[in-house]
Amino acid sequence: MKTTRISHLPAAEIDAEYARQSAENAQLKQQVAWFNRQYFGRKSEKVLIDNPDQQVLFTLAEQPKPHSDTSQTVKAHTRNNKRKNDNDVNDSGLRFSDEVPRQIIDVPCPELEGEEADNYEVIGIKETHRLAQQVGSYVVMTYRRKVVKEKGTDTFVTPPAPDNVLEGCYADVSLLAGLMVDKAVYHLPLHRQHQRMLDAGVTLSRSTLIHYVSKGIELLRPIAKAMLASMLSGQHLAMDEVPHKVGRIQAKGSAHRQMKQTYFWPIYGQDNEVAFTWSNSRSTQHAIEQLTGFNGTLLTDGYVAYTNAVNQLNQQGQVITHASCWAHSRRMFEKAQDIAPQDAKHALSLIQKLYQVEKHIREQPLSDHEKTAYRQQHSEPIVDTFFTWIDQQRQRLDLLPKHPLTKAILYVHERQAQLCVYLTHPKVSIDTNHLERALRVIPMGRKNHLFCWTELGAEQLGILHSLTVTCRLHNINPYTYLVDVLQRVSQYPASK
Repeated sequence: MKTTRISHLPAAEIDAEYARQSAENAQLKQQVAWFNRQYFGRKSEKVLIDNPDQQVLFTLAEQPKPHSDTSQTVKAHTRNNKRKNDNDVNDSGLRFSDEVPRQIIDVPCPELEGEEADNYEVIGIKETHRLAQQVGSYVVMTYRRKVVKEKGTDTFVTPPAPDNVLEGCYADVSLLAGLMVDKAVYHLPLHRQHQRMLDAGVTLSRSTLIHYVSKGIELLRPIAKAMLASMLSGQHLAMDEVPHKVGRIQAKGSAHRQMKQTYFWPIYGQDNEVAFTWSNSRSTQHAIEQLTGFNGTLLTDGYVAYTNAVNQLNQQGQVITHASCWAHSRRMFEKAQDIAPQDAKHALSLIQKLYQVEKHIREQPLSDHEKTAYRQQHSEPIVDTFFTWIDQQRQRLDLLPKHPLTKAILYVHERQAQLCVYLTHPKVSIDTNHLERALRVIPMGRKNHLFCWTELGAEQLGILHSLTVTCRLHNINPYTYLVDVLQRVSQYPASK
């Protein structure tokens, strides 16, 4: 912290220096409080409502026990047999589908053997299920083809081997799909999968596995491109960016090579589809390239690159309406609670009312017209009250530019028009939380495989995430989908 000797300064300069140091001290306290919360506190942004009926523990006065007769009459009652949830864990909680292989083991019965076996008869069978795991789940399929010789000639005939996804490849389509799903869905790097193969008795080089996955993803590239084109033809999109380390670069003045910071740009379509595009940077140009040809409503956070991209594309003849996320606005006020609790709480309470309206809309089967009318009737007055309060707070002279509340007020003021877009567009969500839930695969994978060696590997990982995440959103097993689509794509003519 910068210090200044103020013993011989004029009174005005002393007051100015005191105000500066007070503001700096408050900012440092806010930073320390934020770091403490990140390390020790709750990270949920959900607003907790105090229950006025909740009593305080350990401060209750002892209540006198009412005098009652020792005899008590118990009325007849009917037991309430609650239906058990499928997710309940209990003694009979093991549930499995028909796809799970079963091994039937007949337990010998001593009474049915020996001289007195005729005295017993089987009247039923009781089954006890136990979930087991095998050491390795890999199977080597050996296709035995008979070599036939035509009698009287030297002609030999051998039936062809079944078609494979990759020509001359030792991997079956089930292995290719398993490698992709383990990497993209369960975040298991290929080097760990290679170790698991070695433990199961299968010897195969790691570079071979990388080659298999790379060739398999290239077969899926046309599907990912077609899905993105279909999303751009829709009316509503949500877009975000998430960092990821890719490759290595030579740092200036250093003999060591450092990891390069790149970004995935997930795009969420109106039919619950997600496309993960990749770029070397976080610049506006990539957003422009990905949104070229799109006409509709774009929902994003407050990153200025999206605003610049929308403005440039609209100047080129496209018609894009930019909507902003209320969750990011709420996050700004949530960060200001430690320094300005009353003002931040007032803003959060108004935003909470908007989310209560959206909750009611989700619970009711409303049409687009009814949803718009309901938002304009209930949400629009709250939004008007919120921005009227924002205009009043901007007139305050006690809020310094670096104050967290000032930053939050300026953030929502600059995006007022974008935050109001969802009121007149029924298909547009109030926030981008649905997209942030879908892009969790990137930070989850980042905690496991840390980075991608090459830029091509990052681009292919985005293709794989596009298909597997979309499968999850539609309740489709990614493994089943990849096994089916890889077989059909490999047999489809490349010219088409």
